[in-house]
Amino acid sequence: MSSTETSVDSNESRPKRTKRSSSVDYSQGLSVQTDIRNGSTDTTDKEKNSINYIQLDGKKVELEVISSSSSDNSDNSDGEDSSAIEETAFTNATNDNNYENSDNSEDEDGDSDISELEFEQPTSPEDDIVLDLFNKEAVIPPLSEIRITKKVSSQVRKYLKTEGHGKFLDLFLPPGPTPDDIFTLVKLLGFQPPKIRGLRTLPSDVILRASITCLKNAINKVIRTRTRLPDFHEIKHVVDALSKAENIIILTGAGISTSLGIPDFRSSQGFYSKMRNLGLDDPQEVFSLDVFRRDPSIFYSIAYMILPPEDSSTPLHAFIKLLQDKGKLLRNYTQNIDNLEGNVGVLPEKLVQCHGSFATASCITCKYNIPGETLYPNLRSKKIAYCPFCESERKALLKKFEKHEDEGLGYSSRFQYVKSFGVMKPDITFFGENLPDRYHDTIKEDIEKCDLLITIGTSLKVAPVSEIVNRIPAHVPQILINRDPINHCEFDVEFLGYCDQAITWICGKTDLSWEIPHPKYKEILDSGLELEVIDQEYGRYRITDADERLKERLTKLEETKKLDIETQGAVRDE
Repeated sequence: MSSTETSVDSNESRPKRTKRSSSVDYSQGLSVQTDIRNGSTDTTDKEKNSINYIQLDGKKVELEVISSSSSDNSDNSDGEDSSAIEETAFTNATNDNNYENSDNSEDEDGDSDISELEFEQPTSPEDDIVLDLFNKEAVIPPLSEIRITKKVSSQVRKYLKTEGHGKFLDLFLPPGPTPDDIFTLVKLLGFQPPKIRGLRTLPSDVILRASITCLKNAINKVIRTRTRLPDFHEIKHVVDALSKAENIIILTGAGISTSLGIPDFRSSQGFYSKMRNLGLDDPQEVFSLDVFRRDPSIFYSIAYMILPPEDSSTPLHAFIKLLQDKGKLLRNYTQNIDNLEGNVGVLPEKLVQCHGSFATASCITCKYNIPGETLYPNLRSKKIAYCPFCESERKALLKKFEKHEDEGLGYSSRFQYVKSFGVMKPDITFFGENLPDRYHDTIKEDIEKCDLLITIGTSLKVAPVSEIVNRIPAHVPQILINRDPINHCEFDVEFLGYCDQAITWICGKTDLSWEIPHPKYKEILDSGLELEVIDQEYGRYRITDADERLKERLTKLEETKKLDIETQGAVRDE
């Protein structure tokens, strides 16, 4: 049976799509990388991707299908570039500087042309529609009429990963799809298409090729992304998993330390927002190795803001230690550089500091190493610290540089980094540096042992640590504890709220009945903690204390009062 016959027959078991006629003929190639290692096992890889083209207005659109095994093979023995597609308008637009970069940094997979979508928020549970994609009697509304919420996107992603890209495209793309249809489908998958200046002035076939490139990248991203477990979404599932798990991986970020006054990085009040006045093109350049080598004073001028408080920790840090004491902690992979895990007694062998830490510091020139606290006085006073073993050579180099500069004797490439010669740098991993060897030495074995992953206080924006969630075996439950949802990942249960409050509620207000060994545990436990069920079917909950709920009520009252005043003013104007 041909691919076309397979496609037609399978339509009988699929929901019906609202028909729309079109006189526009679009037929361009779509390359899809089929890496399904964490996808559903309801259908075999071969069945999922048996359709090697789709029908667009009666014409075949070829799909260059790449198997999951070959997509993981960096050698590419068949001689083809697995990520290569025909030249597109998007590529041309990028080369012509028409592309407006998003805030998301480029990922390792080359899909930087699409970014995370800001989902619409349903005003009520009834407003969050359910697309019954696996019901053959269901009718799918036109793409333009679907309100794109997190729940809807999860349903669409599940259909793609369960049924494969052939059936997915056949279901969602109407006959003769327009670029708007394709860009909307990209959004349904949870991604924001790029902004290309002057897009509407380009020829229609060029716009279509650009939209297809975006859709290809969106599909590839979803295929690489983990799929939620269907039977892990209630509080009792969380309690049972924590009780029975023996090899828990805890993945932590800056959000677990903000209660100590250490800023996170990406929020509106975070570290990067405060760096806007430094004159850098990107505030992340504060942690650029090249920027540090050119001018270490930039880092030294702000390092005091992220310097860890001495002998401090949070209830969340104490929870990690509690898991260690119970013999349940496989490893804590932390993106934090504050080294606070050591303050509560997390053993070095149980900790992987993915981005280094302030625990030690080294000379950027000769690698002379010292305890990190030795550097603290300089960091707090914003004074650059120098290596004693490089002092004489540094002075000689500076003298030579000044002479050449004053007398116009020419320029040496050695002068490019003269300001950082012999400068002491905390052993935190800057952009441009490799992750510590310990990360690579442990992660491969740990993901195979892991029986529960808990991600806490991170937006998962920085690779390769952000990809841990997609490398964990598909059957392993995953829990998120974070102030905000992470839209580009699929967790089984999400606890939204401040980390200390959330973990205190989980340990002290459920059948788990664990007491966290921290001075503030009782205080937080008695602070009026409440659980709000956002969507139990999708495992989404929110934890707040009495003070936070009071602030929210006052804010709403102020907003209502302001709206009333504006309304009264409008009436008077009439």
